[in-house]
Amino acid sequence: MSALTESGRRPAEDVETPAEPLAAVRPWTIAVTFGLVALVVCAAGSWIPSLWGDEATTLLSAQRPVGSLLAMLTHVDAVHGLYYLGMHGWIRLVGESAFALRFPSAVAIGLAVAGMTLLAGRRGGPAAAVVAGIVGCVLPRLTYAGEETRSFALTAAAAVWLTLLLVWLADGRGRTATAGVRRASWIGYGVGVAATSYLFLYFSTMLLAHLVLLLATRTARRTVRAWAIAAGAAIASLIPLAVLAFLERSQIGYLGSEPSDPLGALYTPWFSTPWVAAVAWALVLLAIGSAIRTWRRSGGGALPFSTAWVAAAWLVVPTGSMLLLNLIVPMWTARYSTFAAPAAALLVAEGLLVLGRLIAGRWRLPVAAATGAGVLAFVAVCTPVYLLQRGPYAKNDSDWSEVSAAMAAHAQPGDAVVFDESTKPSARPRLAMHTYPDGFAEVRDVTLATPFARNVGWADRAYSVTAAAERGRFDGVRRVWLVENDIDGDLSRYGMAELEAIGFEETGLMVPTHRTMLIELSR
Repeated sequence: MSALTESGRRPAEDVETPAEPLAAVRPWTIAVTFGLVALVVCAAGSWIPSLWGDEATTLLSAQRPVGSLLAMLTHVDAVHGLYYLGMHGWIRLVGESAFALRFPSAVAIGLAVAGMTLLAGRRGGPAAAVVAGIVGCVLPRLTYAGEETRSFALTAAAAVWLTLLLVWLADGRGRTATAGVRRASWIGYGVGVAATSYLFLYFSTMLLAHLVLLLATRTARRTVRAWAIAAGAAIASLIPLAVLAFLERSQIGYLGSEPSDPLGALYTPWFSTPWVAAVAWALVLLAIGSAIRTWRRSGGGALPFSTAWVAAAWLVVPTGSMLLLNLIVPMWTARYSTFAAPAAALLVAEGLLVLGRLIAGRWRLPVAAATGAGVLAFVAVCTPVYLLQRGPYAKNDSDWSEVSAAMAAHAQPGDAVVFDESTKPSARPRLAMHTYPDGFAEVRDVTLATPFARNVGWADRAYSVTAAAERGRFDGVRRVWLVENDIDGDLSRYGMAELEAIGFEETGLMVPTHRTMLIELSR
């Protein structure tokens, strides 16, 4: 075992499984292997789903000059500012295709899964590490985050490695490391928490999980004191971001109007669908139940730093605190708990190990075979969700790549385009032109008022059709394409009356895509 993962204690009975075939495999070999597998799983097909509203926000923010981006962050999206700055540099290196935009998230999930194997293996051995690695590669929330150009995958990776560092300091060889090494490690911990919270502010709730873990395990006072100093410094550094987030809180005001779905909170944060959640929660409860029985047999007292207890604190405390606050101020949606998804995967893996031992004992089977069968069954349960995530409309039903292709197929040079501006900014079909610009290369955006890069908000500002006509934007235009949101055939016909008033009429050609309609008008 490596210095980072060796705890110096014998594996706990409730997590150890016979693993003779894997006994000689080094932890870092398993970590690198499953990290690469997770990267490939997340990157595969990531270019297929159309980019959607939140990803368009990332792209447009990253395209801005740095000065414009910093000005925007003082008005909106300060909580994502560090991520946007990183993506600003990334797209200048690799371009703006859907695959390029999403690849950093695939890498992040690879790092997360690699760290999960080290956490699982420190007490459970190589078999536990392998099971955790497999579960991490297929858990729906992780595979979803790994194909989305948002910061959530990065927070999941940070949560894994910061938890691994904390466990090493509190229960591993970090306890006996030199004062200089410990000091540097605590500084790294505090900087890591602060930096990741600047990627996504709610990540700071991980500090509550770590505090609960340290208190429940009755960690040495000097360790708790060192943690408090590092955590306090991280929290102090977040004050400017917290102030901006408070001032910009109207951005997530829409969460207060969304219907309450208590049952959805049981499956959407980590498991995506009810059928995966039913299986996963059964395994999570099996893992926690086994951990409780082992703890009681040992006489109670302080909880051990076992995988089950580490993951339980990590899964419950941050999301629980956000849900409690959400009762007062609407501020939570399922994706915000992505950084706790690795904890869910670790508990599912622990449950599979326990289940494997139970089945092996009941039917006199090899433990490895029984556990392997359970793992394969869980992979089979998750596979349909993975395939759905790689469908063309998997991201919030967005069809912008299809809209761009339809425009390229039907529009002619010199045509004008008018976009439906009646929906919320993140759903406006105008974003198809920014996310997939090739199809709009030959058409004129006649209603554009102020490009996004010159706004303090993240999106373009547009004139009404009438205001654009008054400014001569339609002079010389013979044909217009009206791009309307088309949800269940309900067209708002935005701007249609105004277009008819200035001399345009429908030709009868309407080009439907998945949830958008292109309507041709000519003079």
